[in-house]
Amino acid sequence: MDAHARELKKELDATLDARRELGPEYESALVDSFVEKVDTQVRRRLAEERLLHARGGRSEPVDGNFGERFGFAIITLVLAIPLSAIAAAQAHLAGLVVAWGGIVGVNFIHARGLRRRSGDTPA
Repeated sequence: MDAHARELKKELDATLDARRELGPEYESALVDSFVEKVDTQVRRRLAEERLLHARGGRSEPVDGNFGERFGFAIITLVLAIPLSAIAAAQAHLAGLVVAWGGIVGVNFIHARGLRRRSGDTPA
């Protein structure tokens, strides 16, 4: 696990601890704060990759969609926590399956849209 991943894990752990201490009424603010930190981290890492590429440290160009893909995946996984809890509490296993089906579906559609925008659509 690299330094970036360790830092994000620490941020997620701190956010979850704060959620447990503060209760559900602060959940939205905590999620927004975590997403902002993830976005900052992704932008920083993407800038480092571009700088490395500009200096000739890499033979391939940096995928410009990496930050968007990674950020979207993190956001959906963070939001999956309360969605899973609500779905399981209301409709048990069936609700959980439907919630995760929706999460997977949204990520699939988002990834397909990115592929189309970048011109990587398979023939």
